[in-house]
Amino acid sequence: MADFFFYGTLCHAPLLAAVVGREVAVGPATLEGYAVYWANGRSFPMIVQQAGARAVGVLACGLSDADVARLDYYEGGFAYDARLLMAKAAEGAVEARVYFPDTTQLTPGAPWSLQDWRAQMGDVAVTAAGPFMRGFGVVPQEAARARYPAMLVTAAARLRAGIAAPTQVRRRASGMDTAVLAQGEGYAQYFSVEDYDLRFRRFDGEMSQPVRRAVWVSGDAATVLPYDPVRDRVVLIEQFRMGPFARGDRQPWMLEPIAGRIDPGETPEAAARREAEEEAGLHLGALWKVGGYYSSPGTVAEYLYAFVGQADLPDDAAGIGGLAAEHEDIRVHVLPFARAMELAASGEVEVGPTLLTLYWLAANRARLRAEVSV
Repeated sequence: MADFFFYGTLCHAPLLAAVVGREVAVGPATLEGYAVYWANGRSFPMIVQQAGARAVGVLACGLSDADVARLDYYEGGFAYDARLLMAKAAEGAVEARVYFPDTTQLTPGAPWSLQDWRAQMGDVAVTAAGPFMRGFGVVPQEAARARYPAMLVTAAARLRAGIAAPTQVRRRASGMDTAVLAQGEGYAQYFSVEDYDLRFRRFDGEMSQPVRRAVWVSGDAATVLPYDPVRDRVVLIEQFRMGPFARGDRQPWMLEPIAGRIDPGETPEAAARREAEEEAGLHLGALWKVGGYYSSPGTVAEYLYAFVGQADLPDDAAGIGGLAAEHEDIRVHVLPFARAMELAASGEVEVGPTLLTLYWLAANRARLRAEVSV
């Protein structure tokens, strides 16, 4: 049996339960001579020795060897190791294990706030803990840690997917309309391929026979077409794309809107603005929502949030962009709107989000230009 003092994200009871696999009773406790800070530039805390400080957290007593093994897998996956220290609780001083991070690449930021973390990342972290802990006893810690950022992106997407959507024509589904018989992961790196054996409700009211399906899971993304309503210009970016290349396309450089994954804790709108700066060096004004949609719902879980963004597009807005750290090599084209539509009509634009957003802009362009000129 072992006692633990938690000072950071594991103070969040739903996350602790997801990691251990059951609800854990905890009580308030402190650790004298230590302080807790946000790890600078990260979404998790770090604890440091500091004279006169007091770390506030919770104490969990009497955890089993199985509980400890699950905790060590989760925390060890993020390069945290446990040390024995004396924590103060209502019943007095208790020798407890405390997880400490590898600080060689971390620096303290602002004082840690569990409330702020819970508001921004709590639900995402709890949701991501499920797939992370499914690797316990199967996936090495280092491999699990390498995939954790992708798990967070997918978790955030699944939370957004839980928001109610209109059902005026299509079936209003309930939890009784699908039954998952088996689920596995055939491939898991930055993206994953999930395999399902399931049954679903047929339109005659009966459940289908068991069927096997595979789906490519990547998380959600935002796209934005920068538009200058004064100059009547748009930005399209050009880059090498693996999908066309793997298909055998002789022209695998595509013309697209700016796009990127939505980070955990980030809104689709914030992602669109961030990507515009990263890929093209553009600071967007107003964002006009085009819509949200699945790109290929038969086999792909990706959901796209499409926008048109107001931008200032002089001639020198064109050039080379992208983040070197992400191996991006992007050419930024500034085109008259009429020229972009010619490219769409000729077939040179072959990417769905580009076509959809250009045609939306064609239908709404006069209104947007009138709004700006007022």
